[in-house]
Amino acid sequence: MDKIGTIEGAVATVKDGMTIMIGGFLGCGTPEKIVDALVAKGVKDLTLIANDTAMPDRGIGKLIVNRQFKKIVVSHIGTNPVTGKQMIAGDLEVHLVPQGTLAERIRAGGAGLGGVLTPTGLGTVVEEGKQKVVVDGREYLLETPLKADVAFLKAHKADRRGNLVYRRAARNFNPVMATAADKVVAEIEQLVENGEIDPDHVVTPGLFVDMLVLG
Repeated sequence: MDKIGTIEGAVATVKDGMTIMIGGFLGCGTPEKIVDALVAKGVKDLTLIANDTAMPDRGIGKLIVNRQFKKIVVSHIGTNPVTGKQMIAGDLEVHLVPQGTLAERIRAGGAGLGGVLTPTGLGTVVEEGKQKVVVDGREYLLETPLKADVAFLKAHKADRRGNLVYRRAARNFNPVMATAADKVVAEIEQLVENGEIDPDHVVTPGLFVDMLVLG
């Protein structure tokens, strides 16, 4: 099955109020063309699940500047001062999650788990409002799973079936996000024919990918 689509088609299903995941770490491994299309479309009141909000002029930061999110779930916002200003002004709801916990919550969402137990955050503001569980005499926080309506990924290479290969650190959150959304769209740098990718090099199987767009 050929999964090649268009940038317009990639963002067509995104509606106001949806929850989206976007891969990347400070813009590295972020699907820039898809982000630009979301900016142009102007969808609003979105909930974002991502590692960070990049910079004002790069990646997810463009969506922040355009005020398209009502809520974000991220591990840090320090590289984008616009995010901080919107949070302080009460225009943006920001949920800061320790980076490892964020990855595990997304993984739990993709695996159909009820959550993960972690000691990270105990005794800090992170534990506020969260259930605590004791296992073998040790206390843990119950962190709930994260899922999205759509996940937008960036990959280095794909075949027409959607099997994805990432490039070095640009892999980051992309593979785990591929498992935790109802629809998965990958922006790719290189398209090859089926059978050209060594199966040992496939990180995200095409089973998880609904659409490919050339970036």
